Amino acid sequence: MNSRKQQLAAFNRLLDIMDELREKCPWDKKQTLESLRHLTIEETYELADAILDDDLEEIKKELGDVLLHIVFYAKIGSEKKAFDIADVANSICDKLIERHPHIYSDVKVANEEEVKQNWEKIKLKEGKKSVLEGVPKSLPALVKANRIQEKVAGVGFDWDHADQVLDKVQEEFSELKSEIQQRNQEEIEKEFGDVLFSMINYARFIGVNPENALEKTNKKFISRFQYLEKEAEKAGKKIANMSLDEMNEYWEKSKTFFT
Repeated sequence: MNSRKQQLAAFNRLLDIMDELREKCPWDKKQTLESLRHLTIEETYELADAILDDDLEEIKKELGDVLLHIVFYAKIGSEKKAFDIADVANSICDKLIERHPHIYSDVKVANEEEVKQNWEKIKLKEGKKSVLEGVPKSLPALVKANRIQEKVAGVGFDWDHADQVLDKVQEEFSELKSEIQQRNQEEIEKEFGDVLFSMINYARFIGVNPENALEKTNKKFISRFQYLEKEAEKAGKKIANMSLDEMNEYWEKSKTFFT
């Protein structure tokens, strides 16, 4: 691995390249904070995909893309005389020190849960009126629900044990079934949302990241269905003309390869 000196030299090289691109490249010169936003979101999702695939080489590349965006934003900030990369780095350093009093002060903690609780309490002392202020409005709903539950749990608003949460899941599911019987679509949607919210909460209690779990299932389904498509093509069949029983034969075989 690279030494700290080599790491700093590499980062300095990136800063120099960013300066040159901003000065000389027509595309880079044109970019703004706003124009980069959707690209940053895309790069973040690509990094997330690489992490789920456990592709370390791809993770390295995608981290580079994300790092480029951070440096790009800082460069634009410096042109606006608002902040530069040093301000960005110092800001997060100050925050980390402030929010880890068990490392940089004399606060004692027994476990990870106490660390998270202290984190949320410190944020409130920093002037935030609600523990939920830090949840981005534009987060996907599943991720947002998970973050909401983590944050309120950090200040003690939580169930005592997993069985209570599972009971809540079953209660919400019963209410959903009742509304389905009543055929009230608006209430069905509300109760379905409650089921999802309670399931996400239960995932937290059993140590499962719901976003990761669902995405892994998505990937598994895609792999199995694409196997079905390829095998059907080999057999000279078109999926649109196959019966469900025929498709299920290939689907069951796909489970041997994609678990």
